[in-house]
Amino acid sequence: MSAHTDISPLSQLMLRVDAAQDGAPPIDTIPTGFPSLDKLLGGGVRLGDLIVLGGDIGVGKSALALAIALRVAQQEQVVAFLSGEMDTNRVLERTLAIEGRASVNDIRNGSLDETARASLGAAAVRMRHTMPHIDRLPTDDVGAIGTTIQQLPKAELVIIDGLQSLPGGRTSQDEEMACAIRALKTLAIDAHVALLVTAHLPLLQRGRPDLRPALDDFGALGAVKQHADVVLGLYREELYAPDIGTQGAAELAILKNRNGPTSYIDLYFYKSWLRFEDMVDPER
Repeated sequence: MSAHTDISPLSQLMLRVDAAQDGAPPIDTIPTGFPSLDKLLGGGVRLGDLIVLGGDIGVGKSALALAIALRVAQQEQVVAFLSGEMDTNRVLERTLAIEGRASVNDIRNGSLDETARASLGAAAVRMRHTMPHIDRLPTDDVGAIGTTIQQLPKAELVIIDGLQSLPGGRTSQDEEMACAIRALKTLAIDAHVALLVTAHLPLLQRGRPDLRPALDDFGALGAVKQHADVVLGLYREELYAPDIGTQGAAELAILKNRNGPTSYIDLYFYKSWLRFEDMVDPER
C-alpha cells in the first residue's frame, strides 16, 4: 500500500505544492511547448480546464492548435486532435508541413525539391512514436467526444477544431454554442483532461478601429466568458493591412485566465509552412 493512500486530499495537495517548490513540474499541468505562453499560464494548461482559442477566419487557429498538439505529443503525452473542418489526411499534410518546414502546397502537389523532401523524411521519422491521435470530430454530440476520450484512457490534452462544427439542435446557434461550451467544461472535469477548443468570432465587428479579439466577440450568450478557464485570442494584422510590413507577425492574447494574469505574447507565423514560433524562445 502506498504511504500516501490514507492521507487527506488537502495533505496530498500540500505534498504537490512542496514538490513544485522543489522544482518538480506541477502534475496537473501540461506545457504547450510555447515557452512565453506557458510562463503566463503558470507552466501550461491544466487538467480539468476548458481552453478556448478564438480568432477571425483565416488567422491560423487550426494551425496553432495543431502546433500545440504536436509539441505536447513530443513530450510523450497522449494528445487527441479531433477535426471538424478537415479529414485526417489534410491534418497529416499539415503536420508534415509544420514539422518538416515545407510548403503544404508543395506537399500536396508533389513538387518538393530534394532538400524539402529530406526535411519531410526526417520529420516523419522524428514523429513516428510521438504523434497525436488524429481523428474526425464525432458528429453526434458532446457525449460522443467523451466516448472518444474514454478510448484513449491516458489522454491529457484533447483538441477540438472547431466549436462551430459541433452538431446543433433546433435552437438558435448562440444557444447551441452556449450549451456546447457548458457541456465541454463538464467533460473536461469529468474526463480529467485539458480540453482546447478553437472557435470563430461571430460578433467581431469589422468596422471597429481595433480588430484584436475581445471576449464579447465569441458570442454564445457569454458562455465562453463565463465557463472557459482560459480564453486565447489570435490576431495577425496582415489579414487586414497586408501592405504595411507586418507579414508573419502575430499576437496571442490571454483574454481570460482564471488562475493567473491576462497579457499577450508575440508569435511569428510562417504562412507557407503553417508554422507558428514563439518570438522570445523560438524552436530550433
